[in-house]
Amino acid sequence: MQPERARAKTFRDLVVWGRSHEFALAVYRFTATFPKHETYGLASQMRRAAVSIPANIAEGFGKRGKADKARFMNFAEGSLEESRYYLILAEDLGYGSTASLTKILEEVSRLLGAYTRTILASVF
Repeated sequence: MQPERARAKTFRDLVVWGRSHEFALAVYRFTATFPKHETYGLASQMRRAAVSIPANIAEGFGKRGKADKARFMNFAEGSLEESRYYLILAEDLGYGSTASLTKILEEVSRLLGAYTRTILASVF
């Protein structure tokens, strides 16, 4: 049994937010190496989707009701799946290996699912 965590005071205290922020930073570094013609194409789309994950977690954290919080986690999950596709596309286009990014994204996916289940099971 794992020890109980202290209740988060800000979204920055959430492990899922921290890992999703790390993913967004890693996507920025990865897309910086893309061909120039992808600046406003795939690179922009990947960055937007990656940033949307921690942004929606942060926004949801600030909501009062369980349904509102869960809705923003659902938005984050949608952006996570969009990011998953962009990683496949980038690798298939030969823009680089996405293995390390995929590994982070899988962790974020597990954490986000657990956080969402906790929200839905909680009593406000």
